[in-house]
Amino acid sequence: MSAINGKVVAITGASSGIGEATALLLAERGARVVLGARRSDRLADLVARIEKAGGTAVHTRTDVTRREDLHSLVALARERFGQLDVLVSNAGAGPISPLDDLRVDEWDEMVDVNIKGVLHGIAAALPVFREQQAGHFVTTASTAAFTVVPSMAVYAGTKVAVRAICEGLRQEAGPALRVTTVYPGFVHTGFAEASTNDEVRARIADMRDRIAIPPDSIARAVAFAVEQPADVDVNEIAVRPTAQS
Repeated sequence: MSAINGKVVAITGASSGIGEATALLLAERGARVVLGARRSDRLADLVARIEKAGGTAVHTRTDVTRREDLHSLVALARERFGQLDVLVSNAGAGPISPLDDLRVDEWDEMVDVNIKGVLHGIAAALPVFREQQAGHFVTTASTAAFTVVPSMAVYAGTKVAVRAICEGLRQEAGPALRVTTVYPGFVHTGFAEASTNDEVRARIADMRDRIAIPPDSIARAVAFAVEQPADVDVNEIAVRPTAQS
């Protein structure tokens, strides 16, 4: 039996891509999943799929830029299942473009979702984990935290910040809490479509179609970290396509 069996796992950004794949895999391995995203209709469909396969899932609309939504997600886990074992902070925004485009509203969106969204999750879950004397933060960052390329300055900046926040959290967590940061490379998701710059969108979509790995590649990395014994803390996992430089 999987060590994931019976764990209560909340996942943000669960309506598609990596979040959806993670929800499906963890539920298949026996986790009780609590799903959050802005698209409630897609969450409802995902819950139905999980339940049809014999799993356990609930959902609530969650906008990670709203701190109260993260508190509601955590509260739902405790109300329905009595605890929260893992928070997977997966929601992200990536409307990338050259700085010269001056798409300041999109810069703000990336800061609000990618950085503040992670902090809101920490603020909601950390007191619960302290009370339980157990808990696991899993955060989806990006290999952009290691490599900056043109058109991705702001996006990469948010992922560098996430890496720093998660490392600080790890150092402060103490012996009872675990902290894992996952760094996906090119994954076959809707990331390219987020860009409003036609040239950038076409370039990213072309590379995605040539080399990207499926979202369940990242879900398996999350599962690997979650299923470790309580005294084993897998801190950082980078998962790239073999063809990605």
